[in-house]
Amino acid sequence: MDRGTVGSAQSGRLLVEVRQAGVSAVVTPAGELDHHTADLLREPLDDCLGKGLVRLVVDCSRLEFCDSTGLNVLLGARLKAEAAGGAVHLAGMQPVVARVFEITGADAVFTVHETLAQALAE
Repeated sequence: MDRGTVGSAQSGRLLVEVRQAGVSAVVTPAGELDHHTADLLREPLDDCLGKGLVRLVVDCSRLEFCDSTGLNVLLGARLKAEAAGGAVHLAGMQPVVARVFEITGADAVFTVHETLAQALAE
């Protein structure tokens, strides 16, 4: 499995790392995903899709906060990935982030995995 880093972006509150693992792009946001940092996640997701990586795995294990803007970034990526024949998988959500998905019902439209390993094994 190829585990080379594809790229990263960073602000004071969010770091996003991207790597390829087999047929999946693994996108790992770390920190706070909100109105001020959403583009730091949107751009790498769009880049992956633009390169033909349509199976996106978002490793949420280091995501400390996600507001509605962050949720909209993920929902937008999901629509684009599905239109290209792929999907967005979420893995390792912390309880505070999982709660946002539960409250909004967004957990029903994503494939959610407890761990990154489970998401990559599918």
